Amino acid sequence: MADKNAEKPKLLSGGNPQIPKGEGDASVQAYISAMPGWKQDIGRSIDDIVVRLVPGVQKAVKWNTPFYAVEGNSWFLGFHCLAKYVKVTFFRGDSLNPTPPIESKQKDVRYFHIHEGDQFDEAQFADWVTQASKLTGQKL
Repeated sequence: MADKNAEKPKLLSGGNPQIPKGEGDASVQAYISAMPGWKQDIGRSIDDIVVRLVPGVQKAVKWNTPFYAVEGNSWFLGFHCLAKYVKVTFFRGDSLNPTPPIESKQKDVRYFHIHEGDQFDEAQFADWVTQASKLTGQKL
């Protein structure tokens, strides 16, 4: 049983949970559980889709952000909370078809923002996850 007196993670600017760096599912689940309000459901959906589509996916929390990788430390996706949306990062997003809509200053990176009340297109997101997991990802 969880300790009722256990301290909840601090929420940083924009409501991003401050979670200690860690490898594995437990760290990612701690992050998702600390996501505020509607963002927690989005975090669970993202995690569920990635786990369903990427057998043996590796997970970690670094820099208060959950990351997902395939074998060989090839990180293909991360996400975190901002004030008005959840920002999903595809490290090789420029190679996805269709390309996620938000550009980055980094050549290969593309973002997908999910706002409260948005209709989360899980089918499109799942397609991006499948494509991204097959590309050479980012070394972190």
